Formats: sequence, structure tokens, C-alpha cells
Amino acid sequence: MRSVKFKSFSSGSCGNCYFLGVEEDGVYTDAVLVDAGVSLRAVKRELQNEHIPLNCIKAMLVTHDHFDHIRSLGSYCKYLKLPVWATPELLEAMSYHSYTLEHLAAVRRPLAQDTWNEIVPGMLSARYFVVPHDASQTVGYGIRLAGLNFVIMTDLGRMTPEAMAFAAHADVVVIESNYDREMLMNGSYPYDLKMRISRGNGHLSNDECAEAVRRFYHKDLTHLFLCHLSENNNTPELAIKATSDALADIGLLPSYERSSYYASEEGDSVVMQPLPRRTPSRLFTLREEE
Repeated sequence: MRSVKFKSFSSGSCGNCYFLGVEEDGVYTDAVLVDAGVSLRAVKRELQNEHIPLNCIKAMLVTHDHFDHIRSLGSYCKYLKLPVWATPELLEAMSYHSYTLEHLAAVRRPLAQDTWNEIVPGMLSARYFVVPHDASQTVGYGIRLAGLNFVIMTDLGRMTPEAMAFAAHADVVVIESNYDREMLMNGSYPYDLKMRISRGNGHLSNDECAEAVRRFYHKDLTHLFLCHLSENNNTPELAIKATSDALADIGLLPSYERSSYYASEEGDSVVMQPLPRRTPSRLFTLREEE
């Protein structure tokens, strides 16, 4: 039995790091980490709790160079010596960060544009797409692993046609649902910060996320994860409601046996789950096959 597993170690401005890997007959063989905003010690502890060996991780992908996504990257580079894949522009920007110090140079791997890059030979490939966000450069990723199409897009000010196209062909989508607009505008943030968040180059709101889901949903989508929820301008309940309403509009209704599960009358189904902001998620099984 082979399965693809996913786990978030943290998802929000306090830190971001995600695990995606293959487990076959109880043995983890090939995995990748996306972002390094959580300490290596914390990741090792959580992997041990799940009985996942650290050495199954073969590479890292980085979405952008904000603190909450690369804070611990230097430690990963120094102690694990994993290849770090990112765009040439992002690798160049990170080479000047104090978080990476001198340890990035030996492990940096530039991604080729507009093509699938082989990250773990014969097992995992990735292709990036640029999204609007106020970092040096910010990207989302399409990842192909053991027959699964996985897409992650966090920290994006607005949806782009390319991001929509990636999501429209994915089995699993991790998408930002950062803020409730009313909470943000009526909250205590300074005006300039409110504008930075909401003016198309900051973060994706619950309503924008919901509209994107309404547009890219397709019958082969099995899992939908809402990520990077704001601590001050959102709640999991508000994020869930916005996207739930969008799913209901296209004919999917919640199962009362499991609040995050939606199914249409035709039998199509998707599991929707918000990812915790400060704590690890459970380990999700995204696909199983004999």
C-alpha cells in the first residue's frame, strides 16, 4: 500500500512549514518541505510523533523570502544539507539574508521557468508560478508526487490566471484565506497596513479565496486546505463559512458526520480543512493505492 501524506507544522505570520511525502508499506521514502519558518527542532519533534524519519526529506522548496517563511532556513541548510529549490531571483535575494548566512550557497538549486523541475529523481517534480505579494519574489508551486497533483499558494494578494489554471488541474489545493474584510477594516491596524494587506499585493481575503474556489473547483479535487489565517483579522469559523458558501453555491453540501466534508448529489466530494495557525495539523492521507 502506497500513500501520499501531508502535514502543516504552522501556517500563519508566526511561521510556515509544510511536509509532503510518500509512505509505502509503513516506510517513508521521499518527501519535501515547503518553506522553513518553523525551527528544525520543532519539525523533528513533530515528525518523531508521527513516526516519520527525518532522512526521508530529500529537498526543500521556498515560496518567498519573508521572515515567517525562511526564519529557520539557515539551520536546515547547515544541519540537513538538503538542496534548497527556488527561483534564481529568490535564491539571489535570500543569499543576503541573515537567516541563511553562509549556509545557502552550497545547497541552492535554481528552478527553470515554465517547466517541471525534477526535485526527487523519478518521484517528485515541481513547477512554480509567480503570484503578487510584497516580497522580493513570491511563487506558488505545482508538485507532482506519486501520481498526485498538489498545489500550494500562500501569501498572494490576488488570484492570477496562472494560479487559477494550476488549481483547476490539482487533486489537492492549499490556498490562503487570510482575513475577513470587515474584521480588518474595523480593527486596530494602522490604515497603511490595512491597505498593504487588502490592495492586491498583500494577502487573499476569505471572500477572494471563496470566489477562487468557486471558479477552480472540479470533480477530481479531493482536498482543500485553507492556510495562513490571520490571528487578528480572521477566525477559522469565518474562513470555513466563506468557502462553504461557495461550495454550496456549486452544489456541494456538508456531511453532518464530518463538518469539513462536502459531497454533491452526483457523488463528487472534497475534504475542506483550515490549517492551524500556531500548532501542527494532523497528518493527512491525500491518496492511497495498492
